Amino acid sequence: MDDLNNFLEYFGKSLTLITMLVSLAGLIIPIFPGTIIIWAVALLYGIVTGFDTLGIVILVVITVLMILSTLADNVMMGAKAREHGASWGGILLALGGGVVFTFIFPPVGGLIAAPLILFLVEYRRQGDHEKALQTVKAMAIGWGWAFVIRFGLGAVMIGLWAVWALSN
Repeated sequence: MDDLNNFLEYFGKSLTLITMLVSLAGLIIPIFPGTIIIWAVALLYGIVTGFDTLGIVILVVITVLMILSTLADNVMMGAKAREHGASWGGILLALGGGVVFTFIFPPVGGLIAAPLILFLVEYRRQGDHEKALQTVKAMAIGWGWAFVIRFGLGAVMIGLWAVWALSN
């Protein structure tokens, strides 16, 4: 019976780790909620194995990191676009349109809609296609930095889970 328990424990931890690593790799796709899945798998791990004090502390930290990672896209894209002259209205319309069009035309609807909306709003506002294009380029750079942040936070989340799993 001990052999079966050891196998099941090893299998469960391996499956959890594989799921987390696939979710981390999935962050390459901008709309894939990799860090949310990593968090959900860590939560499920805690529910299945039980929460000791270390587990609770680590899950709280993982939760905070997940929230930060989900905010990174909007904050980084908006901040970079704003740095290059985009209006708050244009940024909000682009981000909102990106969310809406992701649901209407998954998975690429939002990826096309957000920069297009920002370009159109800024072109109409400034009357200069070069300035409008600059804001779109800046938003894309913010998107790239958001990926780096999300990926790094996802890796830290997996590392924290590993500390928790190895302590059991």
